[in-house]
Amino acid sequence: MIATPDVELTSVHWGPRGGYDILRDISISVPTGQVLAICGANGAGKSSLLRLIYRFQAPRQGKVMLAGRDIWQMRPPEVARIVATVLQEQPTDFALTPRQIASLGRLPHRQGWGAGPGARDGEIVAQALARMDLIAMADRPFGTLSGGERQRVMVARALVQEPRVIVLDEPTNHLDIRHQLELLALLRGLGLTVIATLHDLTLAVFAERQCPIGVRPDRNAAIETGPIANMAGPAVARDVDPQPDRVLIIVDPHLDHPLDQA
Repeated sequence: MIATPDVELTSVHWGPRGGYDILRDISISVPTGQVLAICGANGAGKSSLLRLIYRFQAPRQGKVMLAGRDIWQMRPPEVARIVATVLQEQPTDFALTPRQIASLGRLPHRQGWGAGPGARDGEIVAQALARMDLIAMADRPFGTLSGGERQRVMVARALVQEPRVIVLDEPTNHLDIRHQLELLALLRGLGLTVIATLHDLTLAVFAERQCPIGVRPDRNAAIETGPIANMAGPAVARDVDPQPDRVLIIVDPHLDHPLDQA
């Protein structure tokens, strides 16, 4: 029996209201426990693709399936118990501490209005803070932390959700090289399905699959998917992934080569 993938997009199209489709005919299947990196330059549509996966925006056409269910037939708390999200930009004016922010990750698991923390919640929060090297600053005001420290707080909050899938938009932004490598190693060791956008292919090699994205800077180009071996020469495929048959690439269909090679 073929296992149901944790995340599956089938013939998905999306574009801004009144505009052209930026994503066109996207089909991606991410099995349980796989780490997938979506790579490409700014403006290529990486974040737009992630927003479909974590139910922020609905596709114009096609379906987004989460654990075999249409994500738009699920209630938001159900989705939040399965998918955790870490975005690029974080507010700096939270009047909360890292411990309090991490604790917000338990909200999807609470039952009913006014339900307080469960018996395990404090332990789960402490473990996530320790895993992200945040114990020493757990009770400092969030606004006093550096950009990298704030990013690690948000990853800790995502871990506290205990999701099956974690979606991260440029998770290495603001991190020094040590914490970049530690975070990527952590993501690989979680045993979760991980989908992350990256613009640096030298960091993307941590993933089991990569999805480079190319886009023309002078217009809103649609993007499509296909095996990298069909769109790039063997040397390029070998540099990106030693198993090119397992790699997916997203390119501008109006170009005859992936923009990422330029």
